Amino acid sequence: MHAEDKGINEECGVFGIWGHEKAAELTYYGLHSMQHRGQEGAGIVVSDGSQLKAHKGLGLVNDVFKHANFSTLQGDVAIGHVRYSTQGAKTLENVQPLLFHSQKGSMALAHNGNLVNAYALRSDLEEEGSILQTSSDTEVLAHLIKRNGNEVSEETITEALNQVTGAYAYLILTENQMFVALDPHGIRPLSIGRLGDAYVVASETCAFGQIGAVFEREVLPGELIMIDHGGLISTRFAMREQRKMCAMEYVYLSRPDSDVNHVNVHASRKNMGKELAKEAPSNADIVVGVPDSSTSAAIGYAEESGLPYEMGIIKNRYVGRTFIQPSQELREQGVKMKLSPVRSIIEGKRIVMIDDSIVRGTTSKRIVQMLKKAGAKEVHVRIASPAIQHPCYYGIDMSTRKELIAANYELDEISNLIGADSLAYLSEAGMEKAILIDKTIHQGVCTACMTGRYPLPVDGPKKPFYPACEVR
Repeated sequence: MHAEDKGINEECGVFGIWGHEKAAELTYYGLHSMQHRGQEGAGIVVSDGSQLKAHKGLGLVNDVFKHANFSTLQGDVAIGHVRYSTQGAKTLENVQPLLFHSQKGSMALAHNGNLVNAYALRSDLEEEGSILQTSSDTEVLAHLIKRNGNEVSEETITEALNQVTGAYAYLILTENQMFVALDPHGIRPLSIGRLGDAYVVASETCAFGQIGAVFEREVLPGELIMIDHGGLISTRFAMREQRKMCAMEYVYLSRPDSDVNHVNVHASRKNMGKELAKEAPSNADIVVGVPDSSTSAAIGYAEESGLPYEMGIIKNRYVGRTFIQPSQELREQGVKMKLSPVRSIIEGKRIVMIDDSIVRGTTSKRIVQMLKKAGAKEVHVRIASPAIQHPCYYGIDMSTRKELIAANYELDEISNLIGADSLAYLSEAGMEKAILIDKTIHQGVCTACMTGRYPLPVDGPKKPFYPACEVR
């Protein structure tokens, strides 16, 4: 599955560090390790104890910071953000962290997720006289915190968080404090690490390894953490609910070397492949994974089935993300540039093609066609997750239901549409078995896009909403 066609284009990344003299530089490296979570914009806000300074821009982390003067970003505290945006919303004003100034001090916010009641909150704020400068729902929280001129504190943040509903991981920075918050269901990933005496916070644990930090623990659902020069203080702004970590973190979004909710992503994907082989075996010669997110699942499928795993598709790592191309024709050319079949491996073979998911089906169709043109005798498609049949309201730019192929066609019809000789999805039970360690309150996944069971209500008028990272 590929971001250019599948519609899964959001998933920003946040990073923060407290108590290191090279805070801005380390934040840069942390963001670089999470570049896969957002490739349209990046930013860093640093505090020297008396003021907040920002550097942000559109593009990849390297592009944004290649001309940055880190000597002007002095301070031992920083937060950073990488984001994805739609093509029409590449505006600097929406690049995070958002920075706000007032007579009572400054505040910066970085957010991963989406507030399902953002539209109603924006309407209330505007009626009260607030003037919002961006189309991002991140700004909503800032106005709620600063309502009536309030200072940024544990109390005002708690009050604001109890007015918002949705999936969110927040980093909030003032001149002398950093706050970390995770929604009561823990839908988005967020972890804490240590680098010597410094505290580090990141969406993915792969960022810790990048800078030499050590993982300490997950941020718990409903937890609010305050970090200052006195140390770390943990409180609760809401009762902890059953954890509902986004299943797509394991299926596609997170890096394989990250641990999400104490589960390694590569290991979970490999287990999904094994469960898939048990549920949907195939009379084939070789197993081929669509790089990169499907490689782990393909290895697991091959091991369980006893079929050899082969690199039948090669990814060109020097091609940019093709979903930013302005026309469908150029997008299709981009896929051809990005993925190449290895003819000598697949010619005359019956192939099991493992992919992590199918959304619209256009990319799957092109890959199947590519394999058959390269001489594959048969292509049996196996998807290492359940069928995606419902929109996501919690921060992933999922296609509308009418664009989801599995919501509109039966299994055999989908198989015919993409040109496969057969098609099978992993069951929900198989996916959960591959991911979950136990059934305690710390475990559990959100499968709303697959099952339609939403952990948070999404009923009411169909008003436009503005995800923190995926803005209109």
